[in-house]
Amino acid sequence: MDAYTLAKAYFDVKEYDRAAHFLHGCNSKKAYFLYMYSRYLSGEKKKDDETVDSLGPLEKGQVKNEALRELRVELSKKHQARELDGFGLYLYGVVLRKLDLVKEAIDVFVEATHVLPLHWGAWLELCNLITDKEMLKFLSLPDTWMKEFFLAHIYTELQLIEEALQKYQNLIDVGFSKSSYIVSQIAVAYHNIRDIDKALSIFNELRKQDPYRIENMDTFSNLLYVRSMKSELSYLAHNLCEIDKYRVETCCVIGNYYSLRSQHEKAALYFQRALKLNPRYLGAWTLMGHEYMEMKNTSAAIQAYRHAIEVNKRDYRAWYGLGQTYEILKMPFYCLYYYRRAHQLRPNDSRMLVALGECYEKLNQLVEAKKCYWRAYAVGDVEKMALVKLAKLHEQLTESEQAAQCYIKYIQDIYSCGEIVEHLEESTAFRYLAQYYFKCKLWDEASTCAQKCCAFNDTREEGKALLRQILQLRNQGETPTTEIPAPFFLPASLSANNTPTRRVSPLNLSSVTP
Repeated sequence: MDAYTLAKAYFDVKEYDRAAHFLHGCNSKKAYFLYMYSRYLSGEKKKDDETVDSLGPLEKGQVKNEALRELRVELSKKHQARELDGFGLYLYGVVLRKLDLVKEAIDVFVEATHVLPLHWGAWLELCNLITDKEMLKFLSLPDTWMKEFFLAHIYTELQLIEEALQKYQNLIDVGFSKSSYIVSQIAVAYHNIRDIDKALSIFNELRKQDPYRIENMDTFSNLLYVRSMKSELSYLAHNLCEIDKYRVETCCVIGNYYSLRSQHEKAALYFQRALKLNPRYLGAWTLMGHEYMEMKNTSAAIQAYRHAIEVNKRDYRAWYGLGQTYEILKMPFYCLYYYRRAHQLRPNDSRMLVALGECYEKLNQLVEAKKCYWRAYAVGDVEKMALVKLAKLHEQLTESEQAAQCYIKYIQDIYSCGEIVEHLEESTAFRYLAQYYFKCKLWDEASTCAQKCCAFNDTREEGKALLRQILQLRNQGETPTTEIPAPFFLPASLSANNTPTRRVSPLNLSSVTP
């Protein structure tokens, strides 16, 4: 017991080799776990020190924890002899995961949850190894209330948000209604499906209930960043600094604050500080990649995103970031691979689909690009760009009817949403429609679109010229034609004549994923 107490004191001050030395020969399971865990952390510490000292990214990738193989051999013998307790099994699983023996690691973590169901660390490690819902069906998990927390967490990670919210609601109903962990996880779930207003309101309520909570505050700061809420983000950063300035979440919040103020060097510095505190903190790697992108340092951005993927292969932001980086480097085949990975993780995110479509367009695979843009529109286009890109693609292929239809649908969507937002492609849409209706000799519709062109600086002169031509042709007695089929017309708010002609059938691509 004296040896264990002394070793624990050394362990607490991070002198792992000394702790292991004094535990050598102790027989109790608790002492054996601390002995092996000290050796593992000693190897990790040396690896981190070497990573900091190494020069380039290639060297960093080659730095390994030298203790892993020895630990695996010793723990394997104990495991076969059934001498490992729940904590020992957890450590054995971590060692196997670090050696990329994923299947064996999963089996050991499942065994650890059976032996010690209340050890949340084993559940979390298991969560990091599961890549889809199918894998869950084949796991023999213990029938305990901790399993419900695990399932809710894994559903959130796998972007199965409806199932996750249902699980969390069930936990609230059975007595966890005041759990700040569950409330924060529900907010994270809404953040994942980009229901920003709902997520913000839950986080604000959580801050009132538990004002000194720091966990998940970096996610809250991401939401404030997206909404460009400078004063709220500034208050949050100052508040967390007062509570604990040396927490990873605090550094990320301050980094986001500086990023919103376009002070990207300072932001990157705080993300680096966060990673010194915890090198396996996923959010900081991804955010640091974003900052390097803003600073046009593509090689550093690639390195940061790759680290994020090493920590968690399910982080779609890192895959998407790598795609963007290779797009800047004009390497479309590379960015196509990374955007595909991001799309697999977020199949209903229009941003991934639009990025994929742009890639296919650059590679001259126009049929695939069309499918991507249409699918992006079908799942709910966040940035309202899919239809415009699809229309331009039809223009390129001289498919004028389909192009006109896409532009009209784009304009209808803009005017129906009710938001007063500046859409950069609005003038392009009106210009094309004015020219299209002019070719169809539909003077009223062409005139309406040409008048709309006059409201924009870049199309004003073309709009005026077209109006003069229409007036001239009308004076000459040119009559509108009904021979050329035109797509359905503009919304009532834009056109006095809202009687549609024959409607062109939409592209039959809504069920196709690239």
